[in-house]
Amino acid sequence: MIVEATKHPTSLLWSDLMVLTKVRLALSVVFSALAGYLLGADTYKGTEIGLLLVGGFSLVAASNAYNQIIEKDLDSKMIRTKDRPLPTGRFSNSFALLISFILTVVGGGLLYLLNFKTAVFGLLSVILYAAVYTPLKTKTPLSVFVGAFPGAIPFMLGWVGATGSFGIEAGTLFMIQFFWQFPHFWALAWMLDDDYKKGGFKMLPTGERDQSTAFQIIVYTFWTILASITPVFGFTGKFVISIPAAIAVGISGLYMIIPAFQLFNSLEVSFAKKLMLRSVIYISLIQVIYVIDHII
Repeated sequence: MIVEATKHPTSLLWSDLMVLTKVRLALSVVFSALAGYLLGADTYKGTEIGLLLVGGFSLVAASNAYNQIIEKDLDSKMIRTKDRPLPTGRFSNSFALLISFILTVVGGGLLYLLNFKTAVFGLLSVILYAAVYTPLKTKTPLSVFVGAFPGAIPFMLGWVGATGSFGIEAGTLFMIQFFWQFPHFWALAWMLDDDYKKGGFKMLPTGERDQSTAFQIIVYTFWTILASITPVFGFTGKFVISIPAAIAVGISGLYMIIPAFQLFNSLEVSFAKKLMLRSVIYISLIQVIYVIDHII
């Protein structure tokens, strides 16, 4: 029952809510949306930014909560997730579902106030993540491909929120973050492969920590870098970057791809961890580069 889920001490309740909604992950996703907005807007409006950030955060948090509701039994089998509030019974399914529903309504409503297209893309990301990607994780490694779609929406969502339109610019932002999903999540899956297998998740493209998987990581890292410097060539509409910005992005890409080659040569988990961390730095750094280049 819902009341049973709220018998925690207040500090533990808030802590568990943060785990259920993966607050840190949600904040990093919202950062991408903010970058997209700053690139797309002619003038920055505090009200629009507030609607985008709170609405986007709510929908990402809802997606994370739906994911944990669906995977509750599987989470109980893995070391990384067995202490989450649902597997341990600190939250009931009904309480978690209520939180998810409220966040979905709030997030969708706030993005609708921004503009209709932003709300549609935001809600689409929730549906794809919870109803398509999550169930596929135990069935096929292609789940990562499916999951890359909702994962790539936030960056372009900011542009759509600022402009009310989806064109080549938003498509380019989507493409950059779409390709980035693969090296990032395969590196994470490489690190957690043993634990994922306990839960029955099929995340690596070959199912194993082998050179074929490592080679695919290199390929998608390369495509990520290539997509990231594409705006310098001037055929991506209003989203154009300068040559110095493209060089900075290229150097950042080199920093990211080096551990991918090291992983291919050694198959060591330590290089997968290094790649995962550098991928997070990369996507945040290039967004900062884009915004600074746009402003100056």
